[in-house]
Amino acid sequence: MTQDINFMTKTKALIDNLKSVCANYGLGNDGNEFKIITQVFLYKFLNDKFRYAVKQEMPAISEAENFSEALRNLSDEDYSFLVASLDPNIPRLRPQHLISHLFTIQNDPDFGKTFDDTLRQVSVENAEVFSVKSFTGAKDSLFDDLTQFISDSSQRDAFAKALVNKLFEFSFEEMFEQKYDFFATIFEYLIKDYNTDSGGKYAEYYTPHAVARIMAQIMVPGPVKGAKVYDPSAGSGTLLMSIAHEIGEENCTIYSEDISQKSSNMLRLNLVLNNLTHSIPNIIKTNTIAQPNYLDKEFDYIVSNPPFKLDFSDFHADLDKDAFKKRFFAGIPNIPKSKKESMAIYLLFIQHIMYSLNDTGKAAIVVPTGFITAQSGIEKKIRERIITNGWLRGVVSMPSNIFASTGTNVSVLFLDKKADSDQMVLMDASKLGETVKEGKNQRTVLTPVEENLIIDTFNAIQAVRDLSVVVSRAQVIEKNYSFSAGQYFEVKIEYVDITAEEFAEKMDGFQNRLQSLFAEGNALDQEIQEQLKGLRYE
Repeated sequence: MTQDINFMTKTKALIDNLKSVCANYGLGNDGNEFKIITQVFLYKFLNDKFRYAVKQEMPAISEAENFSEALRNLSDEDYSFLVASLDPNIPRLRPQHLISHLFTIQNDPDFGKTFDDTLRQVSVENAEVFSVKSFTGAKDSLFDDLTQFISDSSQRDAFAKALVNKLFEFSFEEMFEQKYDFFATIFEYLIKDYNTDSGGKYAEYYTPHAVARIMAQIMVPGPVKGAKVYDPSAGSGTLLMSIAHEIGEENCTIYSEDISQKSSNMLRLNLVLNNLTHSIPNIIKTNTIAQPNYLDKEFDYIVSNPPFKLDFSDFHADLDKDAFKKRFFAGIPNIPKSKKESMAIYLLFIQHIMYSLNDTGKAAIVVPTGFITAQSGIEKKIRERIITNGWLRGVVSMPSNIFASTGTNVSVLFLDKKADSDQMVLMDASKLGETVKEGKNQRTVLTPVEENLIIDTFNAIQAVRDLSVVVSRAQVIEKNYSFSAGQYFEVKIEYVDITAEEFAEKMDGFQNRLQSLFAEGNALDQEIQEQLKGLRYE
């Protein structure tokens, strides 16, 4: 545990040092700082991952005083044999690509160009495994020419030197000796200044860890192998990492789609940090609704916190084609005359997810709580189909303000193609949680005890007073397909046993009290009449 905290402290210090270098060269809070920090961090991580893997494969090299020199002294044949023997998820680096080599040549002329050229070569030679693809199949570059973000060209060599010196001071290699569970925290720390809901058209959405854990532990109550896991609006991957961790990274393959290049790059970094490099080729940057990449693929598990409202009028017409008729069975929201930004795009994501499940598939979707009770429209049609198909496992309505970036009350919809239609769990967890202040926002945080209460109650299919009910398909149909637990709670009337004498005594008391009130009322009437008689016209 002490070692765990020690590594985390060192890693955070590295991130802070990289940000300090950016600030010293005029890039603090610059739009390009995010690219520099995340890409340099990724380069460092890949560098150390390669070094660690090579030392495991060739123990003799690990004894060498200078690692990059020992690697350089290998014959071409030995180097090729070494690279071929490495796990496919390990990056392929040449001796001149290593940070230790760059450190030794940092005073050479045009070092900034050498630094950029090195990253470009690493990117090209590892494109097959580490590149994010777009819908068209084009692969992005793993690294940009980072020194080009320094507008004063005379400062570029010094900037590259400063970065390499910070990277050289620290090593991830010891962390690979055992599996540490702090990379979610490191990832969050790394992107905390850049992953904000800025209100733009495609703002980055962030799911609280408590919600992600609840979704994962309800969806995966037991061992699973060979699972295909998908998120059609992946963002930086919080939900995917949580369910992959629950299943076991070695037991699942991740698939994702998101329209944001920034989110896709964050997700790639998250996959590398979480031992899921093998899934990077499955990250697709695309408009999932209009240009789905995985329309012909079905999945075992789907998790999603889709954008709730978004103006999709510019591709609305593309959705009404025959190829999408079965997919959008409940319909496509109309384009309003005003407030186009309030178009309910999440309704398309729910339908897309239902379409993408395999025969035994399970899904967990964050939805606005209004969805679970809407009495008409696309919402009602979707709920009817879920019940008719027997796919509802249950719903958990979360506390308000559990998301710092939205005041919308949210619920999590759990679908399961093998659900028991006579035992569906509807839970109202809205009264749980503690309020904390985060900047200008107030957020509700669930305690670990409350998280476990939600998970255990749901998985045990328990009815707990004022928290959960277990309902059948017939009951849901009778309530007009409402998925709200509150509409099924029994009204409890407390009965107290009393004797006949106590009853008579209480009745006498009531009568005496009433007579007293009547007497007061009569006296007041008399006084008002007397006062009225005394009124004169002047």
